[in-house]
Amino acid sequence: MGAPIAADLDELRAFTARLRCVEVGRGAGLGIEWLDAIETLKSVGCAVQAVITDDVVTSIRADRRARGLPRVEWDRGIASQIALARRESPNRGGRHLGFARALVHEMPHTLAMLRSGRLNEWRATLLVRETACLSATDRAIVDRRLCSDPATLDGVGDRGLIARAKALAVELDAAAVVARHRTAVSERRVTTRPAPDSMAYLSVLMPVEQAVCLQATLGRDADSLIATGNSGGRTRNQLMVDLLFDRGTGRTAASGVPVAVNLVLSDETLLAGGHEAAQLQGFGPVPAGIARQLVADAVGSGIEATLRRIYTCPQSGALTAMESQSRTFPKGLRQLIDLRDGTCRTPWCDAPIRHHDHIRSRRESGATTADNGSGLCEACNYAKEGDGWSARPVHNPGGTHLIDLGTPTGHHYRSTAPPLPTPAHLWAS
Repeated sequence: MGAPIAADLDELRAFTARLRCVEVGRGAGLGIEWLDAIETLKSVGCAVQAVITDDVVTSIRADRRARGLPRVEWDRGIASQIALARRESPNRGGRHLGFARALVHEMPHTLAMLRSGRLNEWRATLLVRETACLSATDRAIVDRRLCSDPATLDGVGDRGLIARAKALAVELDAAAVVARHRTAVSERRVTTRPAPDSMAYLSVLMPVEQAVCLQATLGRDADSLIATGNSGGRTRNQLMVDLLFDRGTGRTAASGVPVAVNLVLSDETLLAGGHEAAQLQGFGPVPAGIARQLVADAVGSGIEATLRRIYTCPQSGALTAMESQSRTFPKGLRQLIDLRDGTCRTPWCDAPIRHHDHIRSRRESGATTADNGSGLCEACNYAKEGDGWSARPVHNPGGTHLIDLGTPTGHHYRSTAPPLPTPAHLWAS
């Protein structure tokens, strides 16, 4: 595959425009043909993206090396540039980068199958993932055995594909597989992410034997409560969740949340039965009725709670000021930025805020103010400090806080802070 040129890019954009105008209602038979053709197109597009991603990485690294930059700077921010171009988070950008490097340099048969449309992006990702612990030589053997003949994986499901890749990895280098397991155990963690209907997923990455034991224990104890008539009308699944909360916090699920949360809601929502959704920091919008219930539960359970006024623009919902209950300005300013930004301000990155950064740097006489401050995750803050990156606050009359982010390739992206309920109160419990 040759390097893409401007004419190819214009042709691709023209084809994309034509594809947008495809009409539905072609009948079942032709519709299936369209689905098949578009699925092939997606796989081919993924293969081309991988090759182009590798070329971008190679070009940027070569340029930085030629300019005499230290080796530690050669890769800084590249994953973030890939992510911005694909409208995804920097974390996903790093995965795309690793995926591309593996396919282009170590797994040519997998890349060829992807380019032919016989393998989709997810299945190719599984092969890359399951061979990540192997040397380039052993990885190439797995690639050849599984993907040199398209018939090998034809009709094989995802679990079967993973099983075959794992079996070959163990056969070729069992010690590497064991070492990978040890590394995985060291990376065990607990995470949350929003779910529909004001719910959330609590995910625990742990060794499989611990996970099986934990689920079995919760199930056993839930069954015991049901059998003894102490379930309180709750189902087995509901009991398992409540038991997990009870044992993880030392409180009962009905007694409220014992750790600090920030819930931002308007005065009408809080006091006058208003319908505007509240914002739960790190989670997102919460329906007004549920927000009032959270406040009522906190007060009714005797949990220490604080109400702090924050001031938002009535038209845009932009956070303009906050009543400070802290003696030191930096702490109050950090909290204001956290409430205004919610998550990392890099476009498409919704990671938790870890760093409070000057948009225009202190080296450029950037002020320590809310307008010149932004909340970033650790990875995005370090990427932004790389060669060729720029950022500046944009004056946005009547609107929420706006940042212009420039990348080393000359591309620019806008980051707009989400609007808050107006006028708003912060309920912290």
